[in-house]
Amino acid sequence: MKKSIRRFLLGILFVIVAGVVVYYPKLKSVWLTMHFFDADVIVSNFTGMDKIWQTSQVEKSSQPFIFPRAKVVELPEKFSYGGEGLGAQTFLDSSFTTGFLVIHQDSIRFEQYYQGHSESTRHISWSMAKSYVSALFGIAIEEGHIKSIEQKVEEYLPELIGSGYEGVRIKDVLQMSTGVGFNEDYGDLSSDINRWGRHFAWGSSQDKFAGSLKREREPGTFHHYVSINTHVLGMILVKATGKSLTEYLHDKLWQPLGCEYNSYWLIDDYGMEMALGGLNVTLRDYAKIGQLFLHDGNWQGRQLVPTAWVKASVTPDAPHLMPGKNPLSAHQDFGYGYQWWVPEGTEGEFMAIGIYNQYIYVNPSTRTVIVKNSANPRFNDKSYVWSRASSHLALFRAIAHQLPIDEHPKSLTP
Repeated sequence: MKKSIRRFLLGILFVIVAGVVVYYPKLKSVWLTMHFFDADVIVSNFTGMDKIWQTSQVEKSSQPFIFPRAKVVELPEKFSYGGEGLGAQTFLDSSFTTGFLVIHQDSIRFEQYYQGHSESTRHISWSMAKSYVSALFGIAIEEGHIKSIEQKVEEYLPELIGSGYEGVRIKDVLQMSTGVGFNEDYGDLSSDINRWGRHFAWGSSQDKFAGSLKREREPGTFHHYVSINTHVLGMILVKATGKSLTEYLHDKLWQPLGCEYNSYWLIDDYGMEMALGGLNVTLRDYAKIGQLFLHDGNWQGRQLVPTAWVKASVTPDAPHLMPGKNPLSAHQDFGYGYQWWVPEGTEGEFMAIGIYNQYIYVNPSTRTVIVKNSANPRFNDKSYVWSRASSHLALFRAIAHQLPIDEHPKSLTP
């Protein structure tokens, strides 16, 4: 009897040990995810995503474009926010900036790296990747892969019938107005976005996660930011084009934009890119999509993204999408287009924004593009002024408004 019990216990121990060995990489990944934004590791994590998860590489352009340089501008000593004067350099330090780039009239006017970063450092985009997906979507429509954004999601993704996405127009997905219920609070460990993060770390299918979400509101009536919406756009792109997001990004944007460095996209165990935020790019290469949209989708005389798509992407076109105090939006102050944020104002500004203070700011009136990468461990602290999108916007505007406007700016040159 004792021998049989011993054998049984040894068998149980063997199963436990074998399970730990088999699942250790996934368990480690989940653990890392739960502590990913801790202050002592956030900087290295934001530039070492390929050491943690699987990736798909986007090869650099065979004809790299190097931005020309003009006279370096000084950052404003003080700028106004909330009735107070904030110092620009103090702001960059306090928001844990890792790279800051100002391009004015197509030339670099300020470029600085911090916390061990350099011009070749690839930094996680987080939700700035959404704006790339939007650009690819416009290209796919122009090429005839997708008929119309008025089509319903299930026309391309029948696997989502029965989910919250059934019956939703593609346009409502682009405009974050699907009506799908979702908690995007990164500070809440039990939120849907953190639940998705743990699923991704375990290697689960993002497609299946999208299919698990349910309807909460009538589509097209309320602006509610749901990151999985962008994953659905990615699913449609892959189905419609027959290419991975990595391949399509390389062919349609990375190569013609002259991106200087290889980038990479995080992928799940099924080979699908983290469309909603898994792109890892250098600072100057991030600036190129800002420059592309500043020039209405035209790059050195070649129309990469249709002009009409660029205009629609940065123009709120319904009451629930308008910036300002909007009762039809869960997101005050900023409006929304096709995966681009639109602040209040008369200068036509628009922004790609990623969590933990990643920004691509475009101001057509001053012909300015500003890119900021950060690794801010205090991002979820609502009282921390240097974490807010509104305070960043104030800084970007102060910089853009102090730059002189040349009535005859030089065009982009190879």
